[in-house]
Amino acid sequence: MNRSSSSSSTTRSRLDRRTLLGAGVAGLAAASGLVLPRAARAQSGPIRIGSTLALTGPLSATALIHKVVGEIFIEQTNKKGGWLGRPLEWILKDDQSKPDLARTLYEQLVTVDKVDLLMGPYATPGILSAMGVAQRYGKVLVHHTFGIPSLAKYENSFPAWSLGEDPGNTVPATVFDALAAGPKPPKTVAVVTSKFPPIQFLSAGAREAIKKRGLNEVLFLEWDFGNRDFGPIANRVKDAKPDFVWVGAIGLEGNMLLDAMKKIDYQPPQHFYLYPSPGPLVTLPEAKGALSVTIFEEHAPFTANRGAAEFIPLYHERAKAAKIPDISVEVQAAASYSAWQILEAGVLATKSLDDKAIGEWLRKNQVDTLQGRVRFNGRGQYGDDLMRVKQAQGGNWKVVWPKTHAAPGAAMQTN
Repeated sequence: MNRSSSSSSTTRSRLDRRTLLGAGVAGLAAASGLVLPRAARAQSGPIRIGSTLALTGPLSATALIHKVVGEIFIEQTNKKGGWLGRPLEWILKDDQSKPDLARTLYEQLVTVDKVDLLMGPYATPGILSAMGVAQRYGKVLVHHTFGIPSLAKYENSFPAWSLGEDPGNTVPATVFDALAAGPKPPKTVAVVTSKFPPIQFLSAGAREAIKKRGLNEVLFLEWDFGNRDFGPIANRVKDAKPDFVWVGAIGLEGNMLLDAMKKIDYQPPQHFYLYPSPGPLVTLPEAKGALSVTIFEEHAPFTANRGAAEFIPLYHERAKAAKIPDISVEVQAAASYSAWQILEAGVLATKSLDDKAIGEWLRKNQVDTLQGRVRFNGRGQYGDDLMRVKQAQGGNWKVVWPKTHAAPGAAMQTN
């Protein structure tokens, strides 16, 4: 079991004083023949928040971002006095990128560790496992990156991944709108995708968008999640000669495909990657001009959002220390930080750790977050689709669509 190591010495001394005070009250109660209820005794201790992340396995490169973000948030909050006058303690376990293990670990967090609150893991399958546990015990579950809203059946689960109620239609529409407005609107498209559930789901939506727009799908290929041999896929893409390649990739899959393309001397004219590990992709020379989706990038207007000014320099420092290739705050870091902000809003608004009260409040209210204002009154507690299209330009991600959120002076480029 890993525990967040972000508590400051100030917080520890404050906790020590509270512990001594609590011990004095308990001693007085004992001398008086009184027995304090467990809830009253617990008020002197930290608020314990339990979660898992894929610290190892194929999702670990991206999950590391979420770990760094969580540590920053806990430290920030404790320096400000915690929640409800109590410091926070993060009980973090490694689910090894395995949904079944995530389910077991969330059971442990609730029944053995007896945490006060839960925070979701990274990636849809693990979140779905955690959601089942949260529902069984009536716990609120705020989660970072759940990609299939129709599967979110539990009313006390709340997404920080703001891709709307119907992302199978809205997300591909945003991507193809961006391409249509670009310098070379494609006529032929290749769709290659992982079978990882949310990736496969959105890639199916892309195929429907291709049909509706009268484009020509010249290739469709799928691979099993965990695949590492992308040579045959690269060859098929090259032979198809598409104007645009939709790559349903997660984590480092996009990097591996681009490396395979490089070995056969092929560079796609326009290419899109759904949920890449953003740092490793944007720093890859072969990713020049690559497109992806995002909810936040380090430029106006996003940098005016709640928490951005304080969080960005902290993340730069910690991401560099953790050897994350791209230390800028982008979609994954923003979703993770937003999730913590959402949980905080529910606790502070209700002035309690009561899951039912927190859930009721979140369903009825909006929360200002790093990615903007979010709401939870749609299907699966989803609100608006806040996905934007970004492009790798000069080794950095820059939003290019819609124009209202584009980086200053940025426009879509082609290879």
